[in-house]
Amino acid sequence: MPLEEENRTITINGNTVPPGKNRLLRIEIARLPTGTLIDIPVHVFNAKRAGPTLLVQAGLHGDEINGVETLRRMLENKDFNIIKGTVIVVPILNIFGFIHFSRDVPDGKDVNRSFPGRKTGSLASRIAYHYTQQILPQIDFGIDLHTGGSQRHNFPQVRFTEDDTQSKKLAELFNAPFSFAASLIKGSFRKAANKMGKSILVYEAGESMRFDETAIQLGIEGVKKVLIGLQMQEGTLPKPSKVIYLSTRKWIRAPRAGMFVPEVSNGSAISKGQQLGTIADTYARKNKRIKAPFDGYVFCVNHQAVVNQGDALFHVGR
Repeated sequence: MPLEEENRTITINGNTVPPGKNRLLRIEIARLPTGTLIDIPVHVFNAKRAGPTLLVQAGLHGDEINGVETLRRMLENKDFNIIKGTVIVVPILNIFGFIHFSRDVPDGKDVNRSFPGRKTGSLASRIAYHYTQQILPQIDFGIDLHTGGSQRHNFPQVRFTEDDTQSKKLAELFNAPFSFAASLIKGSFRKAANKMGKSILVYEAGESMRFDETAIQLGIEGVKKVLIGLQMQEGTLPKPSKVIYLSTRKWIRAPRAGMFVPEVSNGSAISKGQQLGTIADTYARKNKRIKAPFDGYVFCVNHQAVVNQGDALFHVGR
């Protein structure tokens, strides 16, 4: 019987994690004006047996806390005890945004539009640079946990790269209610990873600065399914739930400013011409009905009560 290949050593910021060891490491980024050092916590679970290296991360946008809670619970429950390969868990990537309750870093820049970054660039660019240098070269696959922003609530969904068969496989294993191919955005973590040959799956669920128990539970279950599907953990995959694959997507935007009242449940089927919501002025003189442009599904709803002209109200697909 041939001997099984031993797993490789993971090295981050000069610290090593040999096969069979689990360690919490840190990537030093910068200091606050008070001199307090800010670093990114990185949990490494390195099995003895060789296998794929999977990155699971959250908090790329600092106010998207559902993913942070998802990974916190998984770490607490020891859900990353694996039999082969390596799991790198980053519960909060954008530490600066997290401590300021903000999507972005203090200079207003979006870390997820700053990849691959520069060593001497803006704060967001420096975070992206260190992450690109320290983490991306060592992984094979990644799961990036997000929520909707600006009070937009995303129904649980996964996004994969159209021409990347591995990211599509991850989406099938994750088995979220909605799934679709999403284009690569300039400066995004997913595009930087794609250029390096790394397959990334994005899970979107809930909204910023609010816990959503369904989103969290589906996130935990989805990550576990991927670990089992990649044979990094023992277990049997459950019978897949129904997945709706969306080929066409459209944002429905506010035609005017006013008080916005949605009238459809997130995740539900819609029919062309169906009234999805209403925008009314504060004087009760004018109402504008928002109608569905086609038969399909709504998978994101804006919970902002007062909207401006052009604001995104619903994300719909078919």
